[in-house]
Amino acid sequence: MSTTTQAAVVESAGAPFTIGDVELDTLRPDEILVRMVAAGLCHTDLGVASGGLPFPLPGVLGHEGAGVVEEVGSGVRGLAPGDQVLLSFSSCGTCAQCRDGHPAYCDVWLPANLIGGARMDGTSPVSRGGKAIGGHFFGQSSFSRLAVVDERSAVRVDPGVDLSLLAPLGCGVQTGVGAVWNVLAPRPGSSVVVLGAGAVGLSAVMAARLAPATRIIAVDRVTERLELARELGATDVIDAGRVDDLASALTELTGGGADGVVETTGNTGVLRQGVDALRARGTAVIVGAPPFGTEVGLDVNAMLPGKRVTGLTLGDAETRTLIPALARLVADGRMPLDRLVRRYPFEEIQTAVADMVSGATVKPVLTF
Repeated sequence: MSTTTQAAVVESAGAPFTIGDVELDTLRPDEILVRMVAAGLCHTDLGVASGGLPFPLPGVLGHEGAGVVEEVGSGVRGLAPGDQVLLSFSSCGTCAQCRDGHPAYCDVWLPANLIGGARMDGTSPVSRGGKAIGGHFFGQSSFSRLAVVDERSAVRVDPGVDLSLLAPLGCGVQTGVGAVWNVLAPRPGSSVVVLGAGAVGLSAVMAARLAPATRIIAVDRVTERLELARELGATDVIDAGRVDDLASALTELTGGGADGVVETTGNTGVLRQGVDALRARGTAVIVGAPPFGTEVGLDVNAMLPGKRVTGLTLGDAETRTLIPALARLVADGRMPLDRLVRRYPFEEIQTAVADMVSGATVKPVLTF
């Protein structure tokens, strides 16, 4: 038996989010029904809504959900009605990557999360007027008052936590944190450069502050973002609009090159400069995603001194370990996520989109 709820639907590429009634499918054994309390808005949502990725539209997006479990499928064992959960990406749980503790690199990650718009059997849990529409986005499609969620997308958190503050942990925050902790793993005295001071970049700054890195450099073009980066732990900032050669500026500031670079902008020119600014055996982590098919040129001989460039999805996080740890750090005041978040009523989703695009808000969170 289907359930009717309200969701923000994108009708076609480039269209706005419009709120209306949709129907949710009956739960499968491995699914849960979640009443949303909050959902973060991410640039990935906007990229899909613009038509930049092959997700079927009309559809329901949202992949930083937070809410309360209302019902569980017959095969669900680790969750129960009344549990508070944060929602993140889905994975199969059985492939070699999942078994090895790297579910963000699951064999079926792309169709299960980003481009399929349906469960792995091809059915969508969301319909309208008797016709299926795109759903199952990151196993959740959380821009909806109620959502059918893949059990593997849900992480239980302590009762009483502020879900409207913690919602961004499911994507943006764990991505920035994971770039630093899981990939760069700074040693004492390391230098970390963060290119782009949005939600992901600032999360990387906060993570670096909790690591033994002694020089943390944030790069952006927006003065207010750079000031915030300083407050969150950056030891140095660079206004990219005021330097002619960013790679040279970074090399000079780090005394010969950076140990680690986190590139969050999706700009290939910025990525190239970040790689050029690495010291021998330094690592650049690609987080920002340009359109599919985008390429970047590198100086091959400059790579020979052991420089590494690696891509990253969702921080290479094992969510049921990392997300509760991040929630505790936020609760203890050691990761001041509140400095990034601005809350908007669900009905004001388009205002939140506009503020995110303009840069007025670092991390919009919709509240239900």
